[in-house]
Amino acid sequence: MHGLINRSIQSFLTDTYGPVLWRRVATAARLGFDDFEAMLDYDDALTDAVIDAAASQLRRPRDALLEDLGTYLVSHPNREALRRLLRFGGVSFVDFLHSLDDLPGRGRLAVPDLDLPQLQLSARSDRQFTLACRGPRPGYGHVMVGVLRAMADDYGALALLDHTGTQDGVETITIDLLEPSFAAGRPFALATRGG
Repeated sequence: MHGLINRSIQSFLTDTYGPVLWRRVATAARLGFDDFEAMLDYDDALTDAVIDAAASQLRRPRDALLEDLGTYLVSHPNREALRRLLRFGGVSFVDFLHSLDDLPGRGRLAVPDLDLPQLQLSARSDRQFTLACRGPRPGYGHVMVGVLRAMADDYGALALLDHTGTQDGVETITIDLLEPSFAAGRPFALATRGG
């Protein structure tokens, strides 16, 4: 697993639950080191061990923890760069949904060896969608549910999201857009402020 993903998991656990919890997770997962390096590759088993140890330490279901990770990746102030990358997908939540097919390619532009899940959106109507998520590892669909929840809030849309299961390595998410303009979204401008 790419170190950037592992480092994001570490940051999520540290920012959300504190450094003491991270040290307990690292010990329980038998990492043998304190911190993931963002540009190194790690055995997938280490990533699974960290997620399982965190779920155990927090007494949370693994899927719920992965959804929280997805929400963190978009909504935490330390992750503004990812939020900006995602917001370039369009001016509305529906535009954003239609841009998801291109997300893995955009991610590889920034980090060429980053292995992100393949995403395929299907529209059942103008407000009902299905997202197929074929990841290199199971669980990406749950992360995507968290990302989608946070992005709906970011755009001010009211949406119901449900991870409906996995079949033949594809995780399926249903998206029911109840109200595209339910609330004011978070401010977003194409240009960043100079410092």
